[in-house]
Amino acid sequence: MKRFTYFLHAIVLVILVLIDQISKYFVRGYVKGNPVSVWEGVFSLYYHENRGSVWGILQGKVDFLLIVSIFLFVVLIYVYVRMPKQKQYASLLWIDVFLLAGALGNTIDRLFLGYVTDFLYFELINFPIFNIADCYITVCAFLTIILAVTKYKDDDFAFLSLKRKEMPDADTKSDEI
Repeated sequence: MKRFTYFLHAIVLVILVLIDQISKYFVRGYVKGNPVSVWEGVFSLYYHENRGSVWGILQGKVDFLLIVSIFLFVVLIYVYVRMPKQKQYASLLWIDVFLLAGALGNTIDRLFLGYVTDFLYFELINFPIFNIADCYITVCAFLTIILAVTKYKDDDFAFLSLKRKEMPDADTKSDEI
């Protein structure tokens, strides 16, 4: 059952990254220089090359942001590998998959283009322009905080310890995801 979970997560990860990259490719080809109003005065597709981080901070620090992105990607892989594959952690495993997809999607842009392609723009509130990978990251960060506060206890995250400590063997057929 664990192999199927790994396989399913890997397939979903690839699909999520493809959705992000295809949407950015479409925007670079069809929206660049020609904004598209989806809902007049509320939401539009607007091409933007973000050479910084979230909300445009750290502009021009692409090399630094690329290193940080790769580091965060490695941390997310570490968390995924260490996280128990039990029902109790199913939501966190899926969140990690989406976070990995978001990190990988923006890292691909930084690595091959030198900037991140942003295009989702809420005109109504003049919100900073963002992309699908940003959506994955933002929604999952929010969900992680909610789950950490409402569902999990501190010792539920013992698997993150750098010390190699034996976890109780709770893997049973009925408890695996």
